[in-house]
Amino acid sequence: MDMAPTPPPAAEPRWLDGDEQRVWRVYLQASTLLDDHLDRQLQRDAGMPHMYYGLLVQLSDAPRRRLRMTELAKNMKITRSRLSHAIARLEKSGWVRREDCPSDKRGQLAILTDDGFEVLRRTAPGHVTAVRQALFDRLTPEQQKSLGEIMTIVAEGLQPKEAGADLPWLR
Repeated sequence: MDMAPTPPPAAEPRWLDGDEQRVWRVYLQASTLLDDHLDRQLQRDAGMPHMYYGLLVQLSDAPRRRLRMTELAKNMKITRSRLSHAIARLEKSGWVRREDCPSDKRGQLAILTDDGFEVLRRTAPGHVTAVRQALFDRLTPEQQKSLGEIMTIVAEGLQPKEAGADLPWLR
């Protein structure tokens, strides 16, 4: 009779203490409310969700307003499938177009069109006002610096450098 060894008992979870639970819950509330606030502003002003605006910003900042799709997915921290769907919607609006990558026939470039750049130009003032009112105007300069440092630590910790890491843009 072949008997598999009994696995060791699972370690007890490190439950959040009261202060950690409070911080976690207020973080979830604030991030959800901020995402909703910015989504509503962009839907109202430009008819697009916040993520699509972020894609247009990434492309406007890129040389010649173009990026490889894989690089765009990495910059936005989203799956390639989600990016492909979003770019298809932006193409229908005439704000982005795709071209085959000349250096790699398997790759594609996303390119911000003149119409897309114009939408971004018109929408940016309202968006920056919404960001300032919702976040930066509520914080002191010291709090802004601390928030930036904290978010950098969290973001870097969630992006392991080793091969085989399960990151959205690799899926």
